[in-house]
Amino acid sequence: MSLTEQLLRPLPASPAKPLITHYDDALGSRVELSVATTANWAAKTANWLVEEFDVEPGDAVAVRLPSHWQTVGVLLGAWWCGARVVTETGGARVAFVTPDSASDAEATAVVSLDPMGRGLAEPPAGGALDYLGEARLAGDQFSPLFPVPGDTPALGASTVDEVLTESRSRAAKIGLSASDRVLSTVDWDGTEGILDGLLVPLAAGVHLVQVSNADPAKLADRRAAERTTADLG
Repeated sequence: MSLTEQLLRPLPASPAKPLITHYDDALGSRVELSVATTANWAAKTANWLVEEFDVEPGDAVAVRLPSHWQTVGVLLGAWWCGARVVTETGGARVAFVTPDSASDAEATAVVSLDPMGRGLAEPPAGGALDYLGEARLAGDQFSPLFPVPGDTPALGASTVDEVLTESRSRAAKIGLSASDRVLSTVDWDGTEGILDGLLVPLAAGVHLVQVSNADPAKLADRRAAERTTADLG
């Protein structure tokens, strides 16, 4: 079973429950994703990767994106179809990058990071693709074409089972449980950042309030408004 299925499997009983709330203090934006919306974006991404790029379990998909609500859909979608998420674009089947980044992957998907979910204002250069414009047309439900065994590489050199075990272990060490609401300023930079900033909260089943470009003066207000019970970062 894929990493995404194992992370989301306990959650469908509460599809309307908020799962990810993303603040960008530089833009003054707030976006909240429910369990259902998160799963929907993950399914669209997985379908797009399989249908357009023939991604199969173990194929490398590079993700060079900041901590953002759109990054959640990219990562969960990649893992759902069994991809191995890496942070270097060279040799990757597909690379997801920001509008100001370059890629030497076989294919490049540019992620707009627009807070309202709009695609790019202009088509990306060099044959790259507009992720939001393309993936939103893909199916809302995903059924894997191939099984994703636990020994399939999922994040860097770590397998599905290893990533899940490590995420749960780290969540337990800091005392996170499904009743928590966690405010995080962790940057999802590299495999450790993805693990600590996203996978640990997801493995614990918490509501993650992710603050990007955090303004320290506003964090107390964020905690109060979101009624968070724990901090990461």
